Amino acid sequence: MTAAVIYGREDVRVEQIPIPAVGPSEVRVRIGAALTCGTDVKVFRRGYHARMITPPSVFGHEFAGVIESVGGQVTHWLPGQRVVAANSAPCDACYYCRRGLWELCEDLLFLNGAYAELITLPTRIVERNLYHIPSHLNFAEAALSEPLACVVRGMDALTIHPGDTVAVIGLGPIGLMFIRLCVLAGARVLAVGRREERKELARALGAEHVFDIDAEPDILQAVRAQTEGDRGPDIVIEAVGRPEAWEQAIALARKAGTVSLFGGCPAGTRVSLDTHRVHYEELTLVGTFHHTPATFRRALQLIADGHMMADRFIQQSAELHALPGILVGLASGENSAVKTAILPPQAAK
Repeated sequence: MTAAVIYGREDVRVEQIPIPAVGPSEVRVRIGAALTCGTDVKVFRRGYHARMITPPSVFGHEFAGVIESVGGQVTHWLPGQRVVAANSAPCDACYYCRRGLWELCEDLLFLNGAYAELITLPTRIVERNLYHIPSHLNFAEAALSEPLACVVRGMDALTIHPGDTVAVIGLGPIGLMFIRLCVLAGARVLAVGRREERKELARALGAEHVFDIDAEPDILQAVRAQTEGDRGPDIVIEAVGRPEAWEQAIALARKAGTVSLFGGCPAGTRVSLDTHRVHYEELTLVGTFHHTPATFRRALQLIADGHMMADRFIQQSAELHALPGILVGLASGENSAVKTAILPPQAAK
C-alpha cells in the first residue's frame, strides 16, 4: 500500500510498504481522509516524537474511513461501516485511569499511520475509542474530532460563565476551536494572533475583538482596554506553545483570573513566573493534555450537530503524494490553511 514514512528531520517519503496485518481483535480501516496537524508539523521539523514516533515510521493521527476487514474475535464492527477513531486509548487499570484521569494513563497507547491507504486499529482502540460517523458528515469533518476532543478536554478544566470575557492567544486550529467553544459557552471572546485570513475566521467563529499581535505596540494593554475597568480578561487561554506566550497569558489575566496554559512548549523550556501575582492576586494556572474517550465522543457530537462549523477549518485538500510539499509549506508558514485533508489514492479519485 501507499503510505508516508518519516525517516528523520524534514525527510518524509511517500512509498510502498506492506499492508498491515489484522489481529484477532483488531480492525483494519481504509482511510478516507487524514488531516494535517500542528503536532505532525513538529514531528516533520524534528524528525521524531519522543512519546509516539521513532523513525523510520508511518505517521499522522487525525483520520476517518471505512472498515475494510475485522479480526475473528471482533463482534461489534463490520466491513463497510464508516468510522472515526481516536489516536490513543487508555489502559483503564493504572493509578491515573482509576482516578478518572485517562489522558494521563501510565500506559497510554498511541496510534500513528494516518497518512496512508490503510491503518490497523489495535484492540484497545477498537474497544474504547472507535465510533460510527453520522451519515451527513464526510471523512474530513469526522477526522476533526481528534483535535477538537483535546480542546473539549481543555474546556472541562475551566469554569466559564455566560458574560465572562475570555482572551485566546493564538489563531491556529486549537486557538480557533477554543474561540468557538467559548462563544458557545456564552463568553465574550477577545482573540490575539497573526494573518488576516486567520483573524477573519476568528471573527466568523464569534470573536468580538481580534488583535494583530504584530500591529499593537502593547498587546497586553490593547486587550485589557477591552475589559471592564481595564482589569484584564476573566480567563486567558494560551494556544501557541511558546514560553513567551505563556508569560503573556499569565501577565494578561485579571486578579483571581484563570490562565489555561494549553499550548505545549518544547521540552526543557522554562518561563519566568511573577510569584507576587500568582499569590497575592490569586491567579489559577491550569494545564491540560490530550483527550479522553468521553471528550472524543462529545467532540464528534459537536461536529455532527453543526456547532463547530467544521467546513471552515478544512480549507484545502491534497493527494497523499503531495504530503511532503504540504508539510514544507506548513513548516515555513507559506501554507496558511488551517487544516488540509490528505486523500489516499482511491479517495482522491
